[in-house]
Amino acid sequence: MTEKKDYSITPKFGAKLAELLSEKIKGVFPEFNSPQYIAAIANQCEGLSYTQRVLLHARELQKVLPPDYERSIAILMPILGDENPKETGMFTHYYWLLPIGKYVELYGLDNYDTSIGAIAEITKRNTGEYCIRPFIRKYPKQTLAQMKAWAQSGNFHLRRLASEGLRPKLPWAPKLELFIEDPAPVFEILELLKEDTIKFVQRSVANHLTDYLKVNPKPTLQLLSSWAKSDHPSTKWIIKHATRKGDYNL
Repeated sequence: MTEKKDYSITPKFGAKLAELLSEKIKGVFPEFNSPQYIAAIANQCEGLSYTQRVLLHARELQKVLPPDYERSIAILMPILGDENPKETGMFTHYYWLLPIGKYVELYGLDNYDTSIGAIAEITKRNTGEYCIRPFIRKYPKQTLAQMKAWAQSGNFHLRRLASEGLRPKLPWAPKLELFIEDPAPVFEILELLKEDTIKFVQRSVANHLTDYLKVNPKPTLQLLSSWAKSDHPSTKWIIKHATRKGDYNL
């Protein structure tokens, strides 16, 4: 989905969302200035795209939450609700968490441990694939190690994030160029996911490899050729889906 195709979801991220978040936040932080937040969104969201609206929400939340980031995260985490048991994406049951992920992305980069913990909790309900990317750039070794651990998690949302967050061409996100020339660290993580039985994870791995077929095909084809020797149904599905847009001789 591109910015030109986001019209159906854009209305979800206006003043109604500000009202919803205000109600949830006031339940744990009664001092929250709901009128200021709701009015700011209502007055500025007209004409903005989905991504611009999510950014607006995060910036306006920052104005009415405590200036101490750790304190603000302690307020926001309790409103997340129960973990999502379904294989759903961003725009279904927990779409309203996207501004919270953006808040972490914008204001939490200097608070690694707190932010990574918040991203993990957000991911279990919605997705952290966008807010994790600045942390990958600033703390590559540390974040790769974390994502390798997530790839072995019992939670399939975290396993999916280990792949999706590292995609070089993630839709609606700036290109992640850090590993394009040498994707070996990323491929080590994908190796841990190649036999995952959850379709939500498999699809992410396949789309990830499709990205790499575009940006650095040689090592990607080598990886896929080695995987092609496997009879595991998950691996076979990933290969088929990853190569669906080209004629590749594996």
